[in-house]
Amino acid sequence: MHRHFTTLLIATIPIAFLITLVAAPLWAMLNYQAAAPLWAEMLHDSYYTQKILWTTQQAAYTVLLTLTLGIPTAYALARLKFFGRKLILRLLMLPFIMPTLVAGMGVLALFGEHGFLWRGWADTAALLLYGNVFFNLPVMIRTAYQGFLAVPANRLAAAQTLGANAWQRFWRVEMPVLRNWLAGGACLVFLYCFSGFGLALLLGGQQYSTIEVEIYQLIAYELNMESAAVLVWLVLGITAIAGTLYAWISRQTDAAEIRFRLPEKPKTLPEKLLLLFALAVLLLCCALPLFAVVFQAAKAGDAWRVLWDEETLAALWNTLRFSGCAVALAAVLGLLHAALARRLGMMRSLTFLSFMVSPVCLSFGVLLLYPEWAATLPMLIALYALLAYPFVTKDILAAWDALPENYTKAARVFGATPFQAACSVTLPLLLPALRRGLTLAAATCIGEFAASLFLSRPEWTTLTTLIYRYLGKVGTENHDRAMVLTLVLMVLSCAAFLALDTKEKQPER
Repeated sequence: MHRHFTTLLIATIPIAFLITLVAAPLWAMLNYQAAAPLWAEMLHDSYYTQKILWTTQQAAYTVLLTLTLGIPTAYALARLKFFGRKLILRLLMLPFIMPTLVAGMGVLALFGEHGFLWRGWADTAALLLYGNVFFNLPVMIRTAYQGFLAVPANRLAAAQTLGANAWQRFWRVEMPVLRNWLAGGACLVFLYCFSGFGLALLLGGQQYSTIEVEIYQLIAYELNMESAAVLVWLVLGITAIAGTLYAWISRQTDAAEIRFRLPEKPKTLPEKLLLLFALAVLLLCCALPLFAVVFQAAKAGDAWRVLWDEETLAALWNTLRFSGCAVALAAVLGLLHAALARRLGMMRSLTFLSFMVSPVCLSFGVLLLYPEWAATLPMLIALYALLAYPFVTKDILAAWDALPENYTKAARVFGATPFQAACSVTLPLLLPALRRGLTLAAATCIGEFAASLFLSRPEWTTLTTLIYRYLGKVGTENHDRAMVLTLVLMVLSCAAFLALDTKEKQPER
């Protein structure tokens, strides 16, 4: 009875939070009667069907590109030993934690109207696809890398002893293990690209913008809530399928502890060429846009005076205080959600529920259901925390599952209550995981863009919305100011990244 009461007490806050900010707004959109007559009309409208088709196509193209580039790169990182390998594995997280606005500005710095590498990509589909690859390739590489590590070393050794060459070992031994990992990574990349907002807004232009951008424009510029509601449900239907498929594949993935093959120095010419290819992919697709931001900001000249503008200082203060409040709330939600997931298995599947619903859809649902709260600071911070706390839950759950049960049992034997055992034994052992989750949550809050654009008031301008405002103004000086502020945003995200404790745990001989 006591256990059931404790579970109910723990469940109150995270479940109430998810119901208030996810389930209830989605239900409000489902019951938005004014949108019902428009379904048939919009589904037969060539403009909207083209937008839906292109949104799906660009996500599918990105999946194919990241698979093509990510598999050989992950193979090189998993199988070949070279100088700087561990550093590269650590830096692979860097593009992923970068705000989408930084990623978009990096691509524009290379190929946009003021790009220094090649300006011919402006207003083309290639611009958005390159931005998608920059943002999602590290996800695919890390997923494939973990898949390669899951291949038992004894199977590879047996195949090699029987005369199988590298290609035969890959196709017949590694690929069967890798298949589920790649499928999960593909679902995740598709989900990110289909429901992405910031990159599509900056890089898509009018012709290649996605359905998320269309929803934003319908609400912000046309006040057409009815048409936006129809599009929101179309987006939710597709992302729900991709998210459910990802969750199912993740459960099929074998995460057992096995002895994996240690990397070896490249010996043959194909191995050396593969390593060069992997390094070139990482340089061109992951590092180059970040270097471009630094380069463009460095030559901005007088635009650096924007750092001392009163508006910039206010935006920086808003970014820091909003992020700080959201991270504190994310810590509480993440701990409670993880504790509940340990008791109720179904809560594990709800960990990334907020990721299956785009910030644009969530913000629109909040506008519909809570019009009197939508323009309040607590609602904005709550949405920040909603998008950030899954990182905390994920890291805490992984660390908690790995803790030996006898630690807590020993404390109970010596007379500790369950609460004392949790505070004195379990919580200190979970602190490193909590710190990792909170730094990822902080990086998410610092770069949050969609919710800020929807729900923010003029006095709540953040760095992301200020950068977007400068981009909307004509003139080279405004572009340079936006690039300088992008560098500031990038530095803040890097500060969060440096706080991460994600060193690769690999056995050494």
